[in-house]
Parts: sequence; structure tokens; C-alpha cells
Amino acid sequence: MAQMNHLKKNLCHSVFLMALLMVALFPAGLHAEPVDEPPEKSRCAVCGMFVGQYQDWLTQIRFTSGRVEFFDGVKDMMAFIHNPKKYGAERLTISEIWVSDYYSLEWINGREALYVIGSDVYGPMGHELIPFSTMEAARSFSRDHHGTKIVPYSEITDALIEELRSGQRMK
Repeated sequence: MAQMNHLKKNLCHSVFLMALLMVALFPAGLHAEPVDEPPEKSRCAVCGMFVGQYQDWLTQIRFTSGRVEFFDGVKDMMAFIHNPKKYGAERLTISEIWVSDYYSLEWINGREALYVIGSDVYGPMGHELIPFSTMEAARSFSRDHHGTKIVPYSEITDALIEELRSGQRMK
């Protein structure tokens, strides 16, 4: 019996050490990588379009639960973020936001991106927020495509999203 208690104690100690090691190796702030390809039948949670058809415009958010939601453009993703209750996600917490840099098509952190609005470049649902990883790229694009403003994530408001969504045109 004493030997069994000793084994249980060692097992508990090992599990505790393993848990500490996991916390040290995978801190809470560590971000997962974005998903490169959405599942085949993924639809935008806002407009219902199949997102796989719009790879250059694809955006995604990851919830703390691990669930990933895809969108066919930044504008629809922002509509979802600003009004999750409307789209059935009021109890979910977003941990990551991923957008594709317009020029490189590389995934970038959506909270750190800069967005050009008012340009002559349209996304799948018309007027769009065009994401960039650097101010230099955003300014260059804005000059070349008649952008009216460059905004960081923190300045994207419900009013801006609704203005962009009014008069949408599908391509």
C-alpha cells in the first residue's frame, strides 16, 4: 500500500511538472498561425458567399475556443466584429484577427494593419477596406488608387462600416 501511495505521489508530481512545462513553452499570449485554406464549403458569416472563391480577399478571426470564422473581405469581417450578436456570436471572444496584405497577400495581424478606404479598388462586395502591413505601402496604394483615408484598426467604427456597406455592389 505504501508503494502504491508513493507511485501516486510521483505520478501527481510528474503531471504537475508537465503542466508547468506546458505553461512555460506555450504562454497565453502565443498566437496560432492563420489557416491557409478555408474548408471547401466555408461561407462568409455576414453575407453568406462562399469564401474560397475570393482567396485574395480572404480574412479570418480565431476565437479563444479555437474556432475559426472566414470572411470574403475585411468589411464583412469588421461588420461581424462590431456586431457579433447579429451573427450569433455574442458569447464568443476573439483572440486573433488575420487579413491579407493587399500587395504581398501574406497574412498579417488585423489589429496591426493599416486600412485604405475610398479607393477605386473594389472587393467581392463592393467598397472595401484595403489592408497593408506598412504605412509606406498604404500611402503608395492610396496615391495610385485614389484612396481618401488611411486608418488603423482602432479607428474602424460601426459608422464607417455601415457607410462602406451602403450601396454595395457585387463583382
